[in-house]
This record gives sequence, C-alpha cells and structure tokens, in this order.
Amino acid sequence: MNVGTAHSEVNPNTRVMNSRGIWLSYVLGIGLLHIVLLSIPFASVPVVWTLTNLIHNLCMYLLLHTVKGTPFETPDQGKARLLTHWEQMDYGVQFTASRKYFLTSFYTKYDRVHFVVNTVSLMTVLIPKLPQLHGVRIFGINKY
Repeated sequence: MNVGTAHSEVNPNTRVMNSRGIWLSYVLGIGLLHIVLLSIPFASVPVVWTLTNLIHNLCMYLLLHTVKGTPFETPDQGKARLLTHWEQMDYGVQFTASRKYFLTSFYTKYDRVHFVVNTVSLMTVLIPKLPQLHGVRIFGINKY
C-alpha cells in the first residue's frame, strides 16, 4: 500500500480481524491443522488436541505479540511502529468482538499432564492480551 492512495484506514492492521471471511478462514485453518495431526498414526486424540492447542497458541503468540509495526507505509507518523499487532487491533479498544480466542483443550480425558501443558500454554497467550498489559513490556522483552 502506498501513501497518498485512497484508503479508508490509516493503519490497515487495525481492522484486519474484521475483514470478510477472516473468522471462517481461522476456524478452517485450525480444523485443517487438527486433521493433519490426527493423521499421525501413533498419536492419540488427547495428544493431538494438546498439539493442536500448543501449535495454535505458539503461532498466535508469535504473530500477535512479538511482531511489531505494520508491513505498510502508513501516514500515521510512526505511531504503530512500537505496537504489537494485538495492540493495534481495533485501534486498541478492549473487549471488541474481534478480540476472541479459541480454546481447544476440552478433549484431553482429564489427564493431569495434558491439563498442565494446555493451561501453561493458554496462560502464555492469554496474559499478554489483558487490558492491563496494553503497551507494557515485561522484563523489557520486545521493548524495541
């Protein structure tokens, strides 16, 4: 996208999760990942759900909480340069419809190991999404 062209958004990252078909694509992508993991012959269903959850949470953490700035040249004078994609989403407004997340740890047959792994994974991606941590860099991680 070039500066000076007609576009309704100053920063397109703010509205990408509200784009047409994004939630359907998201659910289909998770479903496809789960089906691919189910094709592993030695993996049980609870292990596959745990792997699906771990891969999903790792990807969401990397894409939403470590990548900063915008891939576009925007006319916002660099305001989005130090913000992660999660902080840019919906202009930073908290509790909007597009700030959703999916949990896939319901089918682990109540195994303690799966529960602990899924809970730690969930907390790793859930805690940075809290409104109190908007713009906060814990221990200076991802500061620059």
